[in-house]
Amino acid sequence: MTGSRLPVFFTLITVITLSGYAQAFGFNDVAEKAKTLAGEAYQKPAQAPDFLRNLGYTEYQAIRFKPEQSLWRSGGSRFQVMMIPQGSFYSNAVRLNVIDSAGVRPIGFDKALFDYPDPELAKRIPADLGYAGFKLTYPLSGKGVSGKGVSGKGAQNQFLVFGGASYFRGVGANQNFGLSGRGIAVDTGLPSGEEFPAFTEFWMEHPKAESDVMVVYGLLNGPSLTGAYRFEIHPGKSTRMDVTAQLFTRDDIEQLGQAPLTSMFYYGENTLRPRGEWRPQVHDSDGLLINDGKTGEWLWRPLVNPAGLQMSYHHVQGLDGFGLIQRDREFDDFEDNEARYDRRPSMWVKPSGKNDDGWGEGEVVLVEIPSGAESNDNIVAFFKPGQAVKAGESRRLTYSVIFGEPEITGQPNGRAVRTFVGSGNANKDSAAALRLIVDFKGGELAGLRPDATIVSDVSGGEGVEVIEHFVEYVESKDVWRLSILAKPPKDQPLTLRGFLNKDSKPVTETWTYLLGPSTDLRGNL
Repeated sequence: MTGSRLPVFFTLITVITLSGYAQAFGFNDVAEKAKTLAGEAYQKPAQAPDFLRNLGYTEYQAIRFKPEQSLWRSGGSRFQVMMIPQGSFYSNAVRLNVIDSAGVRPIGFDKALFDYPDPELAKRIPADLGYAGFKLTYPLSGKGVSGKGVSGKGAQNQFLVFGGASYFRGVGANQNFGLSGRGIAVDTGLPSGEEFPAFTEFWMEHPKAESDVMVVYGLLNGPSLTGAYRFEIHPGKSTRMDVTAQLFTRDDIEQLGQAPLTSMFYYGENTLRPRGEWRPQVHDSDGLLINDGKTGEWLWRPLVNPAGLQMSYHHVQGLDGFGLIQRDREFDDFEDNEARYDRRPSMWVKPSGKNDDGWGEGEVVLVEIPSGAESNDNIVAFFKPGQAVKAGESRRLTYSVIFGEPEITGQPNGRAVRTFVGSGNANKDSAAALRLIVDFKGGELAGLRPDATIVSDVSGGEGVEVIEHFVEYVESKDVWRLSILAKPPKDQPLTLRGFLNKDSKPVTETWTYLLGPSTDLRGNL
């Protein structure tokens, strides 16, 4: 975009005339704003009018941005921007700006950019309402994303959304939106209650023509901290964001959640179906994967929908990556032609390895919340640093967030592709026991003869009795099946770990599992 052809919804502000617009405004400017903000008392953002916040899901979804009004539609850029209207749970305005060759320009609100389902509703929209966020589009190859966008070469596909608190969602090519990421999490799952810091302002660099990279800056504010963010966005078969963040704390934080991920697990192959459900499974993600760079261990934790709030802390000596993964990729796994859970992306977080304050030794925390519906996001995962987080501190984080197929993790070893749980044999030795079946596939297991010497290694947590475990090759599935019979302690959770060895060396990830004492095998609900 040039300064002589501005859409009507732009208002010119102070222009910084530098040779390149990337120099007119950058990460250091946002960091300075965040630092100043941290020295001030926190103020809650203004709320949208009640009539907008009270809109139901269907009513809100009927407010549609006009694609022909997309920012940069006529500017030659492969990236375009669609605005998100305020309403329903999008209750706060976010200031949006563009950085181009003329300087920094705010995007003024214009309600004419939207189609409203009801003329009376349109009349009530304030002229200075503001936007709730934005969606990015790009000509991804193949089919449109979740039915939004037109298939075919050169068509614009929605691939990344920033909207609601510090949430963002992304997809790779030919995927449907599913799980979300966040800028930061504060005290998630704690009795004291969770804080939800929010992005209050964004600056978007206008990409050069034919560029396949876009940069967005964000300013975050919350009761206990502020933050400056830089997102370098690379869409494609998998979509990668290289993130730089500078955080400034106002208060001590008991549980800081870095690079938090949010997803949904209603039920899966490791649970029975809730009453009345005909679909085999319903979930956006089916497991948490962790890679400890110091020990080399890959750990897989299948998700559950617990009877009560469940929090798991997985210690790592040196985090190399973690993510929520959707390993079930076949339509038959879900049989849902509308939701298409088989097309939901996995999401992987990988620290940069640079000299950051916040990565290294710590814990990957998994929060599982009881849920009675697939409309609820009930899964959260994040990294909790080993060091205490005190008021007045500043910490810098650099990491990548990747949306795509499960292979985005780069995992080299065999992995658990299915987990089943049921009652054990009804005899005096195992009447209260559970039978757990874990199917492993890939890595060094691929191509092995059925009579290869594969040995299982299984251990239980405190009070758990592992009665037996063995492994066998299942030719019809081309998997190595680990069978475990274990008895949980009375009124205590069942915790298990297991992996497969060949020649006394692990050839698979470590599978780990947790079932609460009140788990109902009729559906974990």
